[in-house]
Amino acid sequence: MPELPEVETTRRGIAPYLIGRRVSGVLLRRPDLRWPIPPEIGELLPGQRIDAVERRAKYLLLHTAAGSALLHLGMSGVLRVLPPDAPVGKHDHVDIALERSAAQASRVLRFTDPRRFGCLLWQPPGTTHELLAHLGPEPLTDAFDGELLWRRSRGRTAAVKLFLMDNAVVVGVGNIYASEALFRAGIDPRRAAGGVSRARYERLAAEVKHLLAWAIERGGTTLRDFLNPDGAPGYFFRELMVYGRAGEPCRVCSSAIRQAVLGQRSTFWCPHCQR
Repeated sequence: MPELPEVETTRRGIAPYLIGRRVSGVLLRRPDLRWPIPPEIGELLPGQRIDAVERRAKYLLLHTAAGSALLHLGMSGVLRVLPPDAPVGKHDHVDIALERSAAQASRVLRFTDPRRFGCLLWQPPGTTHELLAHLGPEPLTDAFDGELLWRRSRGRTAAVKLFLMDNAVVVGVGNIYASEALFRAGIDPRRAAGGVSRARYERLAAEVKHLLAWAIERGGTTLRDFLNPDGAPGYFFRELMVYGRAGEPCRVCSSAIRQAVLGQRSTFWCPHCQR
């Protein structure tokens, strides 16, 4: 699944082509993705100017005066800005057409989603969609730090990796980046969240911030079927220390990287470097 850096990379890639442009039409090639596409997408979005493109957790919001289109890339979704006559593929489900401007030719924002686990929903102005209403702070803001992690972890017996991936605690720290941040902080992912000290959470929060910012600059991890908006793969996957490296030597101590399943997700760690 595309994680926060991939979604932020997508936002940065499409925003210059969308902000200030007016939507001339919406073409829905199917009525649903993960959930039915609400009628407001076809009825209210056309004719509106896109004022901002925001990321909240792993969601993208196209803000207009009439409301906001809310998108999630799901497992394998991709957004691309293309010429209107670009050939249509089997899994190209949505086109949001953009009017020609003085500086740019007409374009379409095309949503491709082979597995259809993504979504396209609507948020009325002045409201917060229910999918966003109970999310924790963004990890790259001052609202997220080790003190927050320590406070929210007290009394929790769940594994610290699952705690870190809880969107009510902090948004956007997915499976890959949770594994990598815990390695860099020296914390065993299986350890009970409530048993981690304040000092170790301070280091973990710092590693999460550093790792996500670094991954964004490197273009994300690029899962097998995810491409950036310009069609180019990211490069951060070459820097992974533990994720996907079960049985391989740790890049720090040469111990064999171990793998287990936590919360139905593969987890990787070094038995020597992480305690």
